[in-house]
Amino acid sequence: MSDVTKTIQKWHASFSKGTDFDSWGQLVEAIDEYQILARQLQKEVQSTNSTNFTEDQKKTLGKFATCLELRSASLQCSQPTEDFRLEELKTLEPIIKNILTYNKEFPFDVQPVALRKILAPGEEENLELGEEEDAAAGAGSAETFPSQVSGTLLPRLPSEPSMTLLTLRIDKIGLKDAGQCIDPYMTISVKDVNGIDVNQVQDTPLATRKEDTYIHFSVEVEIQKHVEKLPKGAAIFFEFKHYKPKKRFTSTKCFAFMEMDEIKPGPIVIELYRKPTDYKRKKLQLMTKKPLYLHLHQTLHKDS
Repeated sequence: MSDVTKTIQKWHASFSKGTDFDSWGQLVEAIDEYQILARQLQKEVQSTNSTNFTEDQKKTLGKFATCLELRSASLQCSQPTEDFRLEELKTLEPIIKNILTYNKEFPFDVQPVALRKILAPGEEENLELGEEEDAAAGAGSAETFPSQVSGTLLPRLPSEPSMTLLTLRIDKIGLKDAGQCIDPYMTISVKDVNGIDVNQVQDTPLATRKEDTYIHFSVEVEIQKHVEKLPKGAAIFFEFKHYKPKKRFTSTKCFAFMEMDEIKPGPIVIELYRKPTDYKRKKLQLMTKKPLYLHLHQTLHKDS
């Protein structure tokens, strides 16, 4: 069995697993499986060295990934919508199963996710030495970003007696060059004292708008572990990322973090630090001396 055949079988198994979870009402697991498969497909589409698939087949895989994200987005709403139904997604199974021989028109009018390279934290440093930030819109201008289905936010966990869940609303981030940031979003993770992930990393959708020195998100993030179960010394990280068209990759611009003793209801404003992201919090450098911060609001949910 060839490597490409094994890859396609793996994709098909992942798709079946996700739709099974979806039909059983296990939404968290379904979203997880859909997002993993979508990223695998996008990685194949973006690969310039791969000769396993033709350009037309890659376009089909890109559209398939978009449908996975559409279904994920409909499940991630606090009230699940039927914007893209499970029954519609299931009709795509023959495509992923027979991608090498599929030659029909794609059944849904969707577009592949734009080709972008997403680098690991700190990886982009080697590509940016001595280079200035790319400029896009003029600073100070107000701009609304198009709504899209990107993002990997997960729904709130089921409540447990005497256990607390944390919802973080990301309101806005202050940056002196806010107007120059293209397609900005946040990556949220919970790391232990050694910088190891405590639970699944989540990406917000693109910011809703930018104005003056602020980029507005107005999005809620559900931390995927009860507060009481977070390890001692853990921290919640917020990495601000944006797209650099000249270099065709998404870069981390700065980061912020919130420690366990800062978890309390209400608004909180936290400082921004220079990249690369220091998950161990050993060598922190403030982003700027200007009064620019990440603005959050915390809500605690506890069943008595």
